[in-house]
Amino acid sequence: MWQGFDYPTMLLGIVIFFARVADVSMGTMRTLSIVQGRTKIAFLLGFLEVSMWLVIISTVIHSIAQKPILGVFYALGFSTGNVVGIILEKRIAFGHIILRIISTKSGKEIAEKIRKSGHAVTTFQGEGLSGPVTMLYVVCLRKEQNEVVQVVKSIEPDAFYTVDMAGMVSKIYRPFCPQQPAGWRAILKKK
Repeated sequence: MWQGFDYPTMLLGIVIFFARVADVSMGTMRTLSIVQGRTKIAFLLGFLEVSMWLVIISTVIHSIAQKPILGVFYALGFSTGNVVGIILEKRIAFGHIILRIISTKSGKEIAEKIRKSGHAVTTFQGEGLSGPVTMLYVVCLRKEQNEVVQVVKSIEPDAFYTVDMAGMVSKIYRPFCPQQPAGWRAILKKK
């Protein structure tokens, strides 16, 4: 068998691959935590990331001369870790966003429906290329972005909107929306 393709080497390569995926994914999450000012999470992820990286890199450097295939596993783990980190970050969706909507037709209706869905909206009147427009500003959690955009599209599909990350938010105002209790609260309510 060609040097470097024995069973223990392949098993070590697979371990290196998955460990590298984990440590690079943590690095992606750590970087985003730093940008958003989440110091405790950034500290913890940084510690875990570097601890894993030290073990992985020392294993690869110690063995790469005899088993060059480990370098391929290392590189594949790095590349895959970037993709996995981005996917994880999108699913977790830390932080807040600022959604700016420009409506040419239904600004008032959009604002009312967004408020009914439990989000605060600030509106301004403005002038666009072809006449008056209503500008709507919504600050919400990133994981609520699609919900708010769907409300906008359901009323005015061609409304223009932009989404920006909000670095720091003092408070998110929530209009009162009577909702049915969910989860464990619903169980307790029945008794």
